[in-house]
Amino acid sequence: MFQQPSNMMEGQLHPLESESEIGRMRDDELDSTTKSGSENHEAASGDDQNPRPNKKKRYHRHTQHQIQEMEAFFKECPHPDDKQRKELGRELGLEPLQVKFWFQNKRTQMKTQHERHENTQLRTENEKLRADNMRYREALSTASCPNCGGPTAVGQMSFDEHHLRLENARLREEIDRISAIAAKYVGKPVVSYPLLSSPMTPRPFEFGAQPGTGDMYGAGDLLRSISSPSEADKPIIIELAVAAMEELVRMAQMGEPLWMTSLDGTTYVLNEEEYIRTFPRGIGPKPTGFKCEASRGTALVIMNHINLVEILMDVNQWSTVFSGIVSKASTLDVLSTGIAGNYNGALQVMAAEFQVLSPLVPTRESYYVRYCKQHAEGTWAVVDASLDNIRPSPTARCRRRPSGCLIQEMPNGYSKVTWVEHVEVDDSGVHSLYKQLVSSGHAFGAQRWIATLDRQCERLASVMATNVPTGDVGVITNQDGRKSMLKLAERMVMSFCAGVSASTAHTWTTLSGTGADDVRVMTRKSVDDPGRPPGIVLSAATSFWLPVSPKRVFDFLRDENSRSEWDILSNGGVVQEMAHIANGRDTGNCVSLLRVNSANSSQSNMLILQESCADPTASFVIYAPVDIVAMNVVLNGGDPDYVALLPSGFAILPDGSTITATTSSAGGGIDTDAAGSSGGSLLTVAFQILVDSVPTAKLSLGSVATVNNLIACTVERIKASLSCENA
Repeated sequence: MFQQPSNMMEGQLHPLESESEIGRMRDDELDSTTKSGSENHEAASGDDQNPRPNKKKRYHRHTQHQIQEMEAFFKECPHPDDKQRKELGRELGLEPLQVKFWFQNKRTQMKTQHERHENTQLRTENEKLRADNMRYREALSTASCPNCGGPTAVGQMSFDEHHLRLENARLREEIDRISAIAAKYVGKPVVSYPLLSSPMTPRPFEFGAQPGTGDMYGAGDLLRSISSPSEADKPIIIELAVAAMEELVRMAQMGEPLWMTSLDGTTYVLNEEEYIRTFPRGIGPKPTGFKCEASRGTALVIMNHINLVEILMDVNQWSTVFSGIVSKASTLDVLSTGIAGNYNGALQVMAAEFQVLSPLVPTRESYYVRYCKQHAEGTWAVVDASLDNIRPSPTARCRRRPSGCLIQEMPNGYSKVTWVEHVEVDDSGVHSLYKQLVSSGHAFGAQRWIATLDRQCERLASVMATNVPTGDVGVITNQDGRKSMLKLAERMVMSFCAGVSASTAHTWTTLSGTGADDVRVMTRKSVDDPGRPPGIVLSAATSFWLPVSPKRVFDFLRDENSRSEWDILSNGGVVQEMAHIANGRDTGNCVSLLRVNSANSSQSNMLILQESCADPTASFVIYAPVDIVAMNVVLNGGDPDYVALLPSGFAILPDGSTITATTSSAGGGIDTDAAGSSGGSLLTVAFQILVDSVPTAKLSLGSVATVNNLIACTVERIKASLSCENA
């Protein structure tokens, strides 16, 4: 397919047609929107056969062994992903599509049984309440005054007392409603709301043991000590979540004096004294030595409110969308799945680690409750609140006060999102190079979260787009090929983001240099992972400052015409863009397939997959060499999960001296034109190199020296090229 690259550039790229419908971008949650008729066609029994003899349908009855195995797997993981379905199908002799439909039908069956049981309970409770109500009415109608013997009269109360009674009843109803739901998990009625819980001995928690939460190996001391909450803790968590929700909504809507406008008029600054007066209860005073970081941002994003809520309440989707901020995440316990078939009232206990893509900034570990509530038609809120008071840890360096977002439905499938981020943190471990950026709140603040959300909503919209222009050279128009290539690029970006920061899962070793220019390396073994080449992988990363705006750095690194100026591995060859997929309003936001026309014949079968993306708070250029045969399969809509990737790339952040505020633009989304247009840049360079194809081999010092030299030369070339441009 790529044997004649010159011809490829003259016309449109046309990969071979494919009828595969398995390599899809979305998981079961999006697949469930397909017509139920097609599912029944595959999963129906022989009793439903079409009486017409001319058109026979294929039906398949599962064996008892197959059903038992799938039942056992369902108990552990009711939502298997593509890989798990394929593996299970291979073991049982079934097609992945058959496994998929069986699990969909099983989930529907379990949901129906659960709803039928709940309806019976509610009906019984309703009859009891109706009987009690009638009894009380009858008692009141015959009551008499003990003093005069006449009929009783309800005494008058003051307006303030009446208002307080109504407010108290509303809050009590909210707590009782959630407590009733949580009682199913606690195992007994929740009737008391103690302010403090007795100290509990933490139970060890294995992140990797949780189904569907991803690999959480190498967790730090805080995350290792976290366990699911005890029964005694759950009522306290519920009460905290209800109070946090009320605080978040008020924080999102209030103006001065709680939020003061900054001197330049572009951002909001929290008035801490006013905050303490407005919310006196909270989660306690700020710990000694901790700093307060509070920020608020608003944007109009191209996604409906229901899908946004689903992303925030699904730990896998949430950590994927925010992979540049969330390095690890896990749901420890689900106290409530919500009511009426949606996430209204959903309550989860979670643990997460938040990152900046540089080994110079320590990650922030957090243990918190996440609560989702629908406030009105088309208006939802999702709030996080730290649970450190329940499980205090001496190693905790970050505490989340009520933080989250208010989501409002807008016309044409858009949503208005107001994000509030409020944390107290010990940032003493941050390198001086990143101090200004972190202390400004823009490294972890609301602007970072909402800019990332807006960017990812654009990306997801491009995945679903069908009106792709067909006249442009190199544009991939095959819908299945677009989805497969974007899914492969998404995995590449996630892999890069997971291996750059100072996460507790990583053990970095400093090689040479002094200060910020130190090169840090780590090794890991890749075994039985179809998405990575087998062997010993050496990762190297370094961060440094450049006196050039982030936009200039981003444009230089993403441009294939200037790639030979810094890419040593291209051997000075000419780089051509063979295909691309635009996935955002900005021209720099795209996934590209590049080819290096090098004199070195050993590289003739290698292509480069690259994704470049930018928002007002950060930009990335991430790439990985890919095999030409594997990419042909992907471009024809094949499964991208088995394409081996070792991503390298760049993370570009503003230095904090001049940061453009995150505000919503008139046309929707966030205005990125001025993002990082002034000030210097903080650039992180990270490489992943396969130094030995045998996983059991020992790492040689020569390999380490080679990688160290590679990254040092790349840094020098970038500095030289950009200084010439800036001169």
